[in-house]
Amino acid sequence: MRTEFAFELPRGYVDGAGQVHRTGVMRLATARDELVPLRDDRVRENPAYLSVVLLGRVVERIGSVTDVHAGVIEDLFASDLAFLQDFYRRINAEGHTRAQVTCPACATPFAVDLAGGGRLGES
Repeated sequence: MRTEFAFELPRGYVDGAGQVHRTGVMRLATARDELVPLRDDRVRENPAYLSVVLLGRVVERIGSVTDVHAGVIEDLFASDLAFLQDFYRRINAEGHTRAQVTCPACATPFAVDLAGGGRLGES
């Protein structure tokens, strides 16, 4: 059974030294991963913070950054946070990383693998 999934962030995490990290790995969530954040004071004060704490638990690596925690997730660009939230939902709820899309030029539907690392518009 596959428990880890590679991804590529749309923009990338910028570390303290200014280095941009785009590729990463997320693991499947456990029941504990979903329950522990509910006891976190930050989540109790602001329920929207739940996804930040949860992603900090399941993202194993972003580039060379292996100590991924809520503080790292907080520093992501909004588009990268949205990408990871969707990626989490896909691998944990749907069991895959494929998305059905439609070509804007010819209206042909096709599937893309979000974990494949390709950027939109690239073939």
